[in-house]
Amino acid sequence: MNNSQQRGTDRSAARRAELITIGRKLFADTSYDALSMDDIAKQAGVAKGLIYYYFKSKRGYYLAIIEDSVADLVARAGRHDDLPPADRVQRTIDGYLRYAEHHQAAYRAIISGGVGFDAEVQAIRDGVREAVIATIAEVTYGRKDIPRLARTALLGWLCSVEGVTLDWIGHRALARETVRDLLVRTLGDTLRVIEEFEPSYPAPSRP
Repeated sequence: MNNSQQRGTDRSAARRAELITIGRKLFADTSYDALSMDDIAKQAGVAKGLIYYYFKSKRGYYLAIIEDSVADLVARAGRHDDLPPADRVQRTIDGYLRYAEHHQAAYRAIISGGVGFDAEVQAIRDGVREAVIATIAEVTYGRKDIPRLARTALLGWLCSVEGVTLDWIGHRALARETVRDLLVRTLGDTLRVIEEFEPSYPAPSRP
């Protein structure tokens, strides 16, 4: 690839990223069905054809936005690796809640599906779950590869996290810090149950 082609590729990638950034703002608190392509193009200040050029369809555009949002959420989960384990878990859960709080429509789409029953949306959600479970496992046990029982227990906890978070952003009756502390405590309980079944995977001491 020559320099001219490379510049064209870079410009195209930058333009696509810009459209995703615009879309994330548009869909931050608005559901998939609430915006038409005409609405999106008008609010983004671009020709509708440009969105079709990069993403083929409204669904393709929305999935690209969700995938970008997921990358942000997963990156939040992986931060703070220089902190003590208890602090890192607390920061990870707090970052997860902050993401849901500030990107409510995207979070709902990731967790409960924003474009109907869709295998691609489910795959994105499953990717988020795997990343969060891997982070918790690494912090707790020093490894991501854990027994099936431990993974199943952590998945059960994470599904409860999703339900609690959806309820919280829907009603906002509790402070984020309260919800965070609740989820941290229930994680500790889950880790102690795992230890009962898998003694070689001990739970951290209570703080």
